Amino acid sequence: MFAYIEGTVQDKTATHIVIDVGGIGYEIICTNSTLTNAPPKGEIMRVYTCLNIRQDAVELLGFYSLDEKNMYYKLTSVSGIGSRSAMAILGSMPLRELTMAIVLGDIASLSRAPGVGKKTAQRIALELKDKLSPADMPQGIDFAAQDVSVSAASPVGEAILALESLGYTQHEAARAVSAAQKAGAPTDKADELVRAALRGISKG
Repeated sequence: MFAYIEGTVQDKTATHIVIDVGGIGYEIICTNSTLTNAPPKGEIMRVYTCLNIRQDAVELLGFYSLDEKNMYYKLTSVSGIGSRSAMAILGSMPLRELTMAIVLGDIASLSRAPGVGKKTAQRIALELKDKLSPADMPQGIDFAAQDVSVSAASPVGEAILALESLGYTQHEAARAVSAAQKAGAPTDKADELVRAALRGISKG
């Protein structure tokens, strides 16, 4: 119904923001990234939205980017994943890390979201792994490269190629993996190396 709403930020709480458009205030339940990136009160913001109709309420859900909104739709297509669970999953980790967790079948990371157990995480990975495309990521994932990374000679090589598929240069990927190793990440598990490297990159 509403592809996006753009207007003046009137209020922001821990769960939602209010956007004023022509004198009408839209209360939008948002993901953590949307709330984090929201400008101060009085400034203009665009929020990509989805109308969620429940038995007891009609809600507007808000996303900072189209990539995040598309991932929401992917998550809610999984059997047993409703709107609240999808929002919780999106709020549990950065979008890049979430996509890599799905692609790599990283059940431990997917299980970090509130209310998501091991079986649900396994179902997410199983049902979405083959449905993801480059359009689901801000800079795109080269899934051909991802296939190569799985058959690389070592977990370190897998991790470096996985980071390259996320858009990092070989130098950036190698440096991030090296830093992750020095920080104590296990060198025999590529998925844990990738997660540790991404955490290091996000911290700068």
